[in-house]
Amino acid sequence: GWSVHTTHTSAPLPQSVSCIPHILPPPLFHSMILVQVNPGETFTIRTEDGHFQCITGPAQVPMVSPNGTMPPIFVPPGYVSQVVEENGMRKVLVLPHAMEFHPSLPPVPPHLPLYLPHYVHQLPALPVYSEQDMMCHSMSVPIHEERSVKMQEQLQRRLKSGHLGTANGVPFSYNSPGPFIKGGQAAMHNGNSKGRTGLAASPTPPRLKHSGRTRGSPTSSFDVKGEPFQLLLCLVVFFTFCLVDTHSNTRAHTALLLSYELALSQSGTEGDFKLVYQGKDTTCTVGDLRPAAHYYARVCVACSSVKGAPSETVAFTTLCGTPDAPAAPRLIQRTKSSISLQWTSPNDNGSKITGFYLEYHEGKQSAFKEVYSGLAKQYKVMRLMPSTKYAFRLAAKNDVGMSAVLSCCTASCSASPPAPPSPPRLTEAGVTWLSLEWGAPCGSASRDTPTYILEMEDKESDCGFQLKHRGEEQSCTVKELRRFTSYQFRVLVAGSEGTSQPSSAVEYRTQPAQPGSPGKPSLRCPAEPHSLHVIWGKLQDDGGSPVTQYVLELSHSGDEWEAVYSGSLRQHVCEGLQEGTWYKLRVHCQSSGGQSQVSIFSVETPPLPPGPCQALRTAGAAATSEIPLCWDPPVCDGGAPVSQYCVEMTQSAEEYQQQVFCGSDRCCTVSQLLPGRTYLFWVKACNPAGWGPLSEMCQASTAPGPPEQCSAPQLILNTSTSGLATWQTPEGNGAEVCAFRMEWGLQEGALELLYSGPLTQYEVSDLQPATEYRCRVQAVSAVGAGLFSDVATVTTPASVPAAVEHVEEMREGPLGDVMAHSPATTLALRWKEPNCHGAEISSYNIDIGEELPLSTGRTSYHILENLQPDTTYRIRVQAVNSMGAGPFSSVLKLRTRALPPEPPVLECAVAGPQSLKLKWGEGLIRFSEFLCCRSICIYSGPSHTFKVQRLCEATDYQFSIQAHSEAGMGPLSPSYTFSTTRSPPPQLKAPKVELIERNKYAVTWEAHQPMKGDLIVYKLQMLRGREVEQLYKGPVTSYTWHNTSAGVACRLRVYAGRRSQDGSELWGQCSLSTGLPATEPPREHRISSCHEPQPRRSWPLTDEPFATVLLLGFVVLAVLFAVLIQYFVIERE
Repeated sequence: GWSVHTTHTSAPLPQSVSCIPHILPPPLFHSMILVQVNPGETFTIRTEDGHFQCITGPAQVPMVSPNGTMPPIFVPPGYVSQVVEENGMRKVLVLPHAMEFHPSLPPVPPHLPLYLPHYVHQLPALPVYSEQDMMCHSMSVPIHEERSVKMQEQLQRRLKSGHLGTANGVPFSYNSPGPFIKGGQAAMHNGNSKGRTGLAASPTPPRLKHSGRTRGSPTSSFDVKGEPFQLLLCLVVFFTFCLVDTHSNTRAHTALLLSYELALSQSGTEGDFKLVYQGKDTTCTVGDLRPAAHYYARVCVACSSVKGAPSETVAFTTLCGTPDAPAAPRLIQRTKSSISLQWTSPNDNGSKITGFYLEYHEGKQSAFKEVYSGLAKQYKVMRLMPSTKYAFRLAAKNDVGMSAVLSCCTASCSASPPAPPSPPRLTEAGVTWLSLEWGAPCGSASRDTPTYILEMEDKESDCGFQLKHRGEEQSCTVKELRRFTSYQFRVLVAGSEGTSQPSSAVEYRTQPAQPGSPGKPSLRCPAEPHSLHVIWGKLQDDGGSPVTQYVLELSHSGDEWEAVYSGSLRQHVCEGLQEGTWYKLRVHCQSSGGQSQVSIFSVETPPLPPGPCQALRTAGAAATSEIPLCWDPPVCDGGAPVSQYCVEMTQSAEEYQQQVFCGSDRCCTVSQLLPGRTYLFWVKACNPAGWGPLSEMCQASTAPGPPEQCSAPQLILNTSTSGLATWQTPEGNGAEVCAFRMEWGLQEGALELLYSGPLTQYEVSDLQPATEYRCRVQAVSAVGAGLFSDVATVTTPASVPAAVEHVEEMREGPLGDVMAHSPATTLALRWKEPNCHGAEISSYNIDIGEELPLSTGRTSYHILENLQPDTTYRIRVQAVNSMGAGPFSSVLKLRTRALPPEPPVLECAVAGPQSLKLKWGEGLIRFSEFLCCRSICIYSGPSHTFKVQRLCEATDYQFSIQAHSEAGMGPLSPSYTFSTTRSPPPQLKAPKVELIERNKYAVTWEAHQPMKGDLIVYKLQMLRGREVEQLYKGPVTSYTWHNTSAGVACRLRVYAGRRSQDGSELWGQCSLSTGLPATEPPREHRISSCHEPQPRRSWPLTDEPFATVLLLGFVVLAVLFAVLIQYFVIERE
């Protein structure tokens, strides 16, 4: 049996240690054969137990033979295995069963395998693995890349079609992803155009190490069964890696949880790495690499979301490849028996190109033949047949192999030149171009399309015939020629056989051009209203032919033009034009070349003044001071729009006309006129040329208005109280004055209507003397009332004073002192000073019913004395001035006062220590009395009694009384003397009782000071029920008392009194009572009385507690009432 060991170099994983290789013994080394398995391929071998084992590349399989015999090797159909021994080392080569190469290409060296891209160069150290590791690395790696799957499918189709057979009659199983492509080159990515020739030529397998390089598989080109095709192997690298775990018992579980990520980079170990594989397998194949390119790989392991650190970077270089297919050669020259070709060098894919191979065939399904091989990039093929087409193709070769052929080119040798063609014919001529055509030469039998050459000669340039056209067309248009110029033309025919002789020359001329525009028209003299003298400049460009005529056109209505002149002159007078109108003038010329462009000029004829305006009339009813007018514009505006109108007015034809309106409106209102007047009006229009004539006269009248303002009236005084006012009748303004209104008054702003009627005078009466009056008059007609006249003034002469007004009695003021002495016999009067009527008042007369009135000076009050009390008087007052006495005032009735009452008798009703109650007489008449003491008024009122408070005890006081009525204050009464009584001592506090011994008590109380020299004495009383017993009386404030009636409730109280010097006593109020303190009864008495019912203990309520309880009750009741009022009254409101 044979033992199989798979050897490979694995990339180190993070935090792992590489497997330690076990070197085989020397006897086994000489009997070991190493088999190289390519990436993506499977190597099948029989094991010791008789089973077949599949080893997936890339891998190196060392086979150890104990007896030195060669084990059976399974190879793909159509291939044979060959063992080659070199330098003491055996190599297994897999070669095609039959190989055919192009006869012109050099044969492949026999030691280079065409199908096996990776082969052994030297034997490395062989590690020995355990059985478990070998089974792990011998697993079939699935093909993950789509490209590898397609290559395997194409290989299977080739196997089924019979192109590949079996080797040595031994069945085998071999999978290869490499595709077979017919007639061209497979699509692949080549990144480098140059590589290392030495490395490509060296039969070194890809060696993965930290500083090693890996090269891609070359492309082999060969023929199978006489059909040329290429077998292109992908540029792939096979990677294997493993995870070394020190805990062998958890290795199986770890493999199920771990995943691997492989990344590549082309920019060094520090460059950007691109992820190319991610999965749980420990092997992967990376494709689509560029040949002869440097790559850097690293792997890392991940478990769930935890990712380990990357491994150390492994560098490798892909192998060189065959050159790219070169482009088809290009024809550079040909003759009747030779063709010169040229080409460019393709991409060499890392290995320098060693030669180019040029082949050709003559068509008619003939095979390609090699005509050149070398490094030159052009070649001249000799000894060819004239007028024969040849096909050429090119291939490039380097040390790796031969390139594919991309495309072919065709070329033929030249033949005899064609016959000369017929001369060109003119089909159409222009100003700067000529269109020519020609026919094919006679007797032309060439299979190629001929090329026509058109040449032209310009006699003025002296340059001979110049090329103008070259092509297969039989017509041409020659452009950029000069106008109205002759040119000569000829035609030549050029074909693959050469160029013919030129045709006979013909001469053709271009057409003349359109002449240029004449000079812009202008006016020779200033424009007139009905004519224009127009001239225009000389023609600058005639287009090559002389001008035959000039045409002048005129337009004034837009696009309508009228020819007004046609001839050879360059001026013309246009007549019959309208004034103030814009005209457009344009001129153009004509020649054999056509009609020129026009030159346009615009001009306006000057306007004339407008004609007379039409239909001047009133525009409505005239007012009293205004007349509205309107008119129509003139029939002829003179060729210019009317800019403004002017209205003139006068009252008669002989008077001078004055301007009343000037503006652009065709209506106006003439104001500030007199009512009821007749006026004459004219109107005229104006334009830029000036004012036109006046229109026809228009006569209009204003409406009647109110009369004119009257002149100031004349006032004549007849007496001091009457006068006559006269005035003149004013102008009626078209209506008769029918009435007058006269206003009269004292102030100009407060005049009142006094007269209204048709008269021109009025007599005014009842005037006030020495008074200034104002008067004005207004005229009234049927239309309305005119303005008031100016105010006229008049002053009446002086007279007696007016009657005195406001006579009244004066009760207060400066006469108060006089009235106080005799109010019952005097009367005080006062009045307001009346109007003096122009003369100062000198005195007043007072009439009180006597025969002669009393005369007083110039004063406004007077006191009448010595009158009868309680008597009525009729009083009148009269003012007197230098003109005489005025009228009396109205009667004032006054009554003198009655005499004041006598004082009543004063008595003392009640006398107290600090007060005196007084009373005085009674009567039916209600008096007001004043009680005085020490000249101080202590009471004033209607009562008959009064109590004087805050007096001193035992003191004499004097009082006087005085009665007061409506008549006045009566006299004081004589003095009355009354005395106050003595006051008792103040109330003592409750006495203090102390038990001295059994039924013996000590009673003490407070002491009072003597009152005004009176001795203070005390009186002690005992209360026993309703009985009162006096115990002590004297000035001492203590007393010792022996209670003889034990067992009876007793209380003690004390009185304070004052004892005067005469022996009389005055006692005050008693103090509060004090109970006796309890005494301890005898024991036997207490024992005997324990069975007797205890009497209920009563607390007598004294005055102080009773007052306190009463006060608290009142407070509680007040609070309760306040709450009820707050709730029921205030809140509900």
